Amino acid sequence: MSLCRAQERPPQKQAVTMNYNNKHYRYYVLGLLTIGYVFSFIDRQILAILQEPIKLELGLSDSQLGLISGFSFALFYVVLGLPIARWADKGSRRGIVALAVGVWSLMTVFCGMAQNFWQMLLARIGVAAGEAGGSPPSHSLISDIFAPEKRATALGVYSIGVNVGILFGFLAGGWLNHLYGWRMTFFIVGVPGIALALLMRYTIREPERGFSEGRSGDSFVTDKAAPPMMAVVRHLISMPSFRHLAVGSGLAAFAGYAAANWMPSFLMRSYQLDSADIGTWLALFAGLGGAIGTFSGSWLADRLSVRDIRWYAWTPAVALALATPLVFLTFWAGSFEATMAAHLFPACVTTLYLAPVIAVTHRLVENRMRALASAILFLVLNIIGLGLGPLMVGMLSDALSASLGVESLRQSLLILGTLATCWSALHFFLGARHLKSDLARAAVAAEERQAQAQRYANA
Repeated sequence: MSLCRAQERPPQKQAVTMNYNNKHYRYYVLGLLTIGYVFSFIDRQILAILQEPIKLELGLSDSQLGLISGFSFALFYVVLGLPIARWADKGSRRGIVALAVGVWSLMTVFCGMAQNFWQMLLARIGVAAGEAGGSPPSHSLISDIFAPEKRATALGVYSIGVNVGILFGFLAGGWLNHLYGWRMTFFIVGVPGIALALLMRYTIREPERGFSEGRSGDSFVTDKAAPPMMAVVRHLISMPSFRHLAVGSGLAAFAGYAAANWMPSFLMRSYQLDSADIGTWLALFAGLGGAIGTFSGSWLADRLSVRDIRWYAWTPAVALALATPLVFLTFWAGSFEATMAAHLFPACVTTLYLAPVIAVTHRLVENRMRALASAILFLVLNIIGLGLGPLMVGMLSDALSASLGVESLRQSLLILGTLATCWSALHFFLGARHLKSDLARAAVAAEERQAQAQRYANA
């Protein structure tokens, strides 16, 4: 039956399949999606290096900065992420990603026009709305064009967009602010994304569902319709491994976003560095070092998982456990040199968890669930990490400022960053205990759904 359906496949779909059989085209698409992810983190992260001059000009508090850079962004990002992911599981993922890139780039330009707290807040919400349509459809595309045993590595390449985006966000943001001011900086980093959106729209082709697993949306009957949203939610929540990995990812993101958003302000206040110097140092650590750590960890997880699938959880667990005492030392150290020396390893592994966790999540679901599964993972990750991380650090810093002055931010980062990193490692170790059994359950559920859909089709 599948052979007959393959022979009936329209010529356009045959051309798409042939494109994705070409490894050069697969890597071109992966590269373009990764560049889009880089742009998203440049536009997201640029605020961190600019927030001190923005705070002075607009008269903002640390809590307001935490709200703009963290909670409000995360709230709209995750709330809009679910319906957009549902749309991606049914429609054209290529078109959704291109539209998303265009929207968040335009809203970044609007950030440079803000005259007060509310205008900046609304512009950042617009950036969040655009970025909500970026990663879940991209994850689904990547999982459809790369085989399961290569998927974490491919997702690792995509995930280094976080680090490269942070690199350019800190480096370009620091120097552009130094040369032209914060308003022009938003214009300069926002405009190129509009051109990228057009390139994506007209050069990426939509792959067939299940292509990397040797089946297509036409030949595999269960892939014809995406399951209901709540069925996907219930399926994932029923898996203890997913619950632990999602919470562990959220706590790792809490520490990562807290450091990424507040490290520039901490270095300015405690060591009196200017934005250009800070941007250069953090670009090297969080950007270059983080990219190396993220890719290496993803590659290692793929290789070790051949021996034991639990290495997808153990790899980030070990990295975060080793990073915990160094996070403490980063903010406990009394000199800039000691702070940066301690910060190097945590900066390298801060996003190492992303690709292995996404790869595992996509193995726990069928291919018409993948974009939504990514969105559900990102909902937990971003509410805990992006939503609470910068906000809670800012609030604790404000609460301690009366007694500690400019050092309140240091103590806030020390307490919350160390706690979140340690707690995260524990959840990854716990998630590994359930991974084998949950993957077996997921395989049985997929077979039952196939059989049910086949019986329905034959009837």
